[in-house]
Amino acid sequence: MAMNGTITTWFEDKGFGFIKDENGDNRYFHVIKVANPDLIKKDAAVTFEPTTNNKGLSAYAVKVAPTSKYIYIAGERLKITSIKSYLVYNEEVPVDAGVYKENAVLSVGLLLNNIRPKTDPNANEMRSLKKLAVTTFQGTTLIFSEDEIDIESTVKVLKGLK
Repeated sequence: MAMNGTITTWFEDKGFGFIKDENGDNRYFHVIKVANPDLIKKDAAVTFEPTTNNKGLSAYAVKVAPTSKYIYIAGERLKITSIKSYLVYNEEVPVDAGVYKENAVLSVGLLLNNIRPKTDPNANEMRSLKKLAVTTFQGTTLIFSEDEIDIESTVKVLKGLK
């Protein structure tokens, strides 16, 4: 039965290391038991077959999970290496500018505004909308608003990529 784990120690010169498995146990592994040894590094996620040898718990058929090359923002798949820059800014938009994207995650306030009968539609009423612009090396700029995505958590992910 395959297990998941994380490489905690890797002695490249000796060709072996240790994996902490999902139960918190340390398992010995050897480079010859790894399907993709070029990806071995400390803290890498792995799947493996648990076994025991004369020294204790060990792992074989180890596969190192490749680091993701894509980030998903509001259903758009972006290649991490193609992101050149990003910028968060505020834009004044009419309050009654609805959300057009069908995959938008509506906040409760937004839902209530949409449900509430518009008694006095004040066409000039504006609100400040936070937006995230992501520019790629291909010269495309994708713009997401806080009505569609959680901008704070998306920026955290983007910061972690650099």
